[in-house]
Amino acid sequence: QVQLVESGGGLVQAGGSLRLSCVASGNIVSINNMDWYRQAPAKQRELVATITRGGNTNYADSVKGRFTISRDNDKNTIYLQMNSLKPEDTAVYCCNARVGYGNINYWGKGTLVTVSS
Repeated sequence: QVQLVESGGGLVQAGGSLRLSCVASGNIVSINNMDWYRQAPAKQRELVATITRGGNTNYADSVKGRFTISRDNDKNTIYLQMNSLKPEDTAVYCCNARVGYGNINYWGKGTLVTVSS
């Protein structure tokens, strides 16, 4: 079992920045990749960024060059630094961990990011 708790969401003006955090607890030694997803109202969930156990990263085209995912293994935490935010970035952002040989998915409850124009 892995528990994930996100924080850092809020209201920001377009062009601003936020940093999201996701703290993992439980069976953290079995965590493989970790991801940030987002879901806007009436839209499908979107994979925003991935970081592998070894630190390799991948991003959705919509956030490349603006968002940065990072990982602090000592703190069992991943981050999503979001710069140059746009109103279309408004969504609930959720952390996902893929765990064990079966890459079982664990999810946090999410944190709301609202970008005003």
